[in-house]
Amino acid sequence: MINRGEGLTGSEKYLKALCERTFLSLWSFTNVYREPGKELCDILIVAGDDIIIFSDKQCHFSTTIDADLAWRRWFKSAIADSARQLWGAEKWLRKHCDSVFLDSACKKKFPIPIQICDKTKFHLVLVAHGASTQCRELHGGSGSLFIDTRIKGLNNHCTAFTVGELDGQRSFVHVLDDFTLRTVLLSRDTISDFTAYLRKKEQFLRCGLPVICPGEENMLASYLISVNDNNEHDFVLPASEQVIEGVEFEDGGWIGFQKHPQRLAQIAADNISYMWDNLIEQFSKHALAGTQYHVSEGGFTDSEVAIRFLALESRYSRRQLSMTLNDMIINTPKDLRRIRVAPRPNGTYHVFLLLPFTNEYSDGTYERYRWMRQQMLEICCFITRLKYSDAKFVVGIAMESGTNPTYSSEDLMCFDCSQWDEELETQTKKDQKDFRILLNLNLIEHNIQEYPL
Repeated sequence: MINRGEGLTGSEKYLKALCERTFLSLWSFTNVYREPGKELCDILIVAGDDIIIFSDKQCHFSTTIDADLAWRRWFKSAIADSARQLWGAEKWLRKHCDSVFLDSACKKKFPIPIQICDKTKFHLVLVAHGASTQCRELHGGSGSLFIDTRIKGLNNHCTAFTVGELDGQRSFVHVLDDFTLRTVLLSRDTISDFTAYLRKKEQFLRCGLPVICPGEENMLASYLISVNDNNEHDFVLPASEQVIEGVEFEDGGWIGFQKHPQRLAQIAADNISYMWDNLIEQFSKHALAGTQYHVSEGGFTDSEVAIRFLALESRYSRRQLSMTLNDMIINTPKDLRRIRVAPRPNGTYHVFLLLPFTNEYSDGTYERYRWMRQQMLEICCFITRLKYSDAKFVVGIAMESGTNPTYSSEDLMCFDCSQWDEELETQTKKDQKDFRILLNLNLIEHNIQEYPL
């Protein structure tokens, strides 16, 4: 069993709850330590090549002294000190990625392997609490901090409630506050969506043009309604023959976005996507507790890799996949078998297997059925690789047929297609013929808009 920290302060517990909703429990580790028993960061998230480090600080903003002096003191303790902690944590992980622990005694190692390579991207996220009320009283609106990239360096942040570039020579630090923390995490609530936003935001704020924004939520709204030439959400500058000297966002953009009919339609359409989140959490719960029915030779590490493939799907992709799986469940009687394959753009193929709990697939016991279903899922994954030679990974999910089965459980496996060889291909061709799997394919196409009309 893997026990995780719960957060030491109220704000840390709140951040933990938000992170577990966005990144899910398997990747959200609170109060992580380094040798010799010093806290490394408040929350560490490792998901493949993306490493997200959170620093959370609740600091009092004085109302009994000069406002400019109060700002400088608050900025030093809530932002400057936290930024240094984040840079220090990144430095430690780059040099000592194998010396990270879940406890202050440094006895319980961080369970997910941290591998630093050229593709590794560190995302440093600083959460600064305590100034929203005073900011709201001065500027109105949400009380979120202003952004002004003309301000450079920790020592030059003299304009109250305004944050610029903390240090252009070090890794970019994303500063969130009471309002934008919840806004960003709940609107970009998958690992892929969140890290994609951070990447584009960093590129935009470091593009060389001055950027001024009255609250990050207004910049986020622009990001969510804009796409680049690769059909990715991005900060897209308007086409102009004149030289652009800077970018300034208007206040109210987020409010307008949230009220737009297509945004409301998107939120409603995404409801089904949380079926995918529930599956991830179900697999994660058993992986963390060590209660999986079938454990591969690699143990927790193998489980994390397989579950991560599910977690790296965006919210939009989860909607598509959930619709596919839900349609299968609803339209498959409890005494029939059904298989569907869902290709993804990155060379990953998802395989869904619904297998009835009948004598054909068991000796009457559920234990035998579970074993048989695991074998069938493996065969389905191999046959998918046989049918689609461009597959890099095949991720399989199996469960009982029918909407109200007598028993309910799920199986998950991941096949790395680099292990494919002639011997496996020969056996798979035989299995495909014997079990009559994916012999006659029916193509099902869906035209799903991110923002329904």
